[in-house]
Amino acid sequence: MRASRLLSILILLQLRVRLTAQQLADEFEVSVRTIYRDVDALSAAGVPVYADRGPGGGFQLLDGYKTQLTGLAGDEAEAVPLIGMPGPAAALGLGAAAQRAQGKLMVSMSSAQRDRAGRMSARFHVDPLDWYREEDVADHVPSLVRAVLDQHPIVITYKSWTATREHRVEPLGLVMKGGAWYLAALSKGNLRTFKAGKILTLTVEETRFERPADFDLAASWQAQLDRFSAELRPTTARVRATVEGRRRLAELGDFAANAVRNADQVNDAWADLSLPIESIDQAALLLIGFGDEVEALGPPDLRDRIVAIGLAAAARHGEGVASRA
Repeated sequence: MRASRLLSILILLQLRVRLTAQQLADEFEVSVRTIYRDVDALSAAGVPVYADRGPGGGFQLLDGYKTQLTGLAGDEAEAVPLIGMPGPAAALGLGAAAQRAQGKLMVSMSSAQRDRAGRMSARFHVDPLDWYREEDVADHVPSLVRAVLDQHPIVITYKSWTATREHRVEPLGLVMKGGAWYLAALSKGNLRTFKAGKILTLTVEETRFERPADFDLAASWQAQLDRFSAELRPTTARVRATVEGRRRLAELGDFAANAVRNADQVNDAWADLSLPIESIDQAALLLIGFGDEVEALGPPDLRDRIVAIGLAAAARHGEGVASRA
């Protein structure tokens, strides 16, 4: 642990030029006294680190000094794909490893390359969460990571929307979608998806399983999304919408945005489009919220349902107006 911290201190000093004892203590969550001992150990090992006393002082390396001790440890190599994604890296239990790996990669670059990489890091940020949503808390994700990487079967207690059951599965990969983690796993030879946040208990077995050589996590996930979308919205409604109506429809998601992109223009104001829907009731409640910006052309049951909902709402609100008169 201390050896790793000493190397990390050395890398930070190369990247940031000068750091105070307090900054280093905060970085590694140790005492200032521990940092002074670590710096003394680096000096004793021949590293030319010296301290400037007083305000604005701190530790820094002799100009031009550069270490070649930048080989990646096992967890750092695993964390390389997560560099620049601190949230997902931390959720997977690889946050510190990703920071160390990034530091080592930066140190291995020339000064000009470090400047370019630093500009990218400072000026671009990826936030995987949608607006007004918080990250789904899943306590078992770090354990799932080890099981996936080491190919150990797991036994989970899983709470679905229908029941709580125990499953023995072979974990193949983890996917983050909308701030939530999902586990792709083989269960009795069939590929299944489990939401990590709904795993109540998890036991990792000592045995190992053979991962299918042809399994592609990204392709498998996309296929599941396509299948889910088709099953979720098996019916199509024909809709006429204004420019504003089409703008608002497109904000519902990819399924509606695609429908808007493929719309048939009727005139300058209106366009017809085919909108995938879950059911007549769901579509009626959805479209009535668009007011006069959207008109349902078919099927007839959808028009009838919108009319019935509108009449019932008008009657109820009319009663309220009459009672206050």
